Amino acid sequence: MGKDEDDARTAERDRLAISLAKETGISEAQARDLINMLGTDRNSLLREARLIYGQRLR
Repeated sequence: MGKDEDDARTAERDRLAISLAKETGISEAQARDLINMLGTDRNSLLREARLIYGQRLR
């Protein structure tokens, strides 16, 4: 994998983290942690992010 591919993958994950944070109310750092743990499957990320945010509200 080349540097350009690494940069593109990083940029994609950054956009996903920002979007996930805005949509669910978690921090961008939490979103990045979830992406690192789960990968980039949006449905899985949304489910887990909502669980995190729901726990913070209690």
